[in-house]
Amino acid sequence: MTESLLHSFSRRHAIIGASAVVLSGCGTVLQGPPVPQLYVLRPQVPATMGPRVNWRLAVAQPDAVASLDTQRIALTRSATTLDYFANAAWTDRLSLIIQRQLIQAFDTSGRITSVDRDTSGLEADFVLQTEIRDFQARYDTPDGAPQVVVSIQAKLARMPQREIAANVSATQQATAGANEINSIVIAFNQACGAAIAQIVNSTLAMQMPV
Repeated sequence: MTESLLHSFSRRHAIIGASAVVLSGCGTVLQGPPVPQLYVLRPQVPATMGPRVNWRLAVAQPDAVASLDTQRIALTRSATTLDYFANAAWTDRLSLIIQRQLIQAFDTSGRITSVDRDTSGLEADFVLQTEIRDFQARYDTPDGAPQVVVSIQAKLARMPQREIAANVSATQQATAGANEINSIVIAFNQACGAAIAQIVNSTLAMQMPV
């Protein structure tokens, strides 16, 4: 092979090699952010005790500010800031999870005639309207285990007038066993379960005529 042919051959391979490096680099750039690990919010709600009620309940989707009504898991390090755990998320939007958990807790209590979403078409005697006011892990020290705070306000509205018949305020806390996400999720489940049990117990304790 002549010197000119060798020179041309080497130049072509150099261009191909450089192109491969550029394409490889572009592939890396085009990759999106890492997919977050999903965590299950499935609180164990203690069994409720008491007499049955003879009314039907519809559970509305809870209200919540946009910073809480998300799949991201919230944390606070001061009274003026809110952040999220990196690469971690709930399996669904928070308001939808809480709605499902409330329905399940009322249903498994065995103390109510029927319960479902307010959009299901169920003919309800009362509607439970809730607002998620706190749902975050609070840090008092940068590296210490946080305290999870769950606060849910509930109103029981008589149908069809939607007159408020009762109010329930549920605030529960649980300290994580360690400053790592699995322990923190366990604390979320503990605090959330206690708050939901408080709402269910207080609501079913109201022996109101239909």
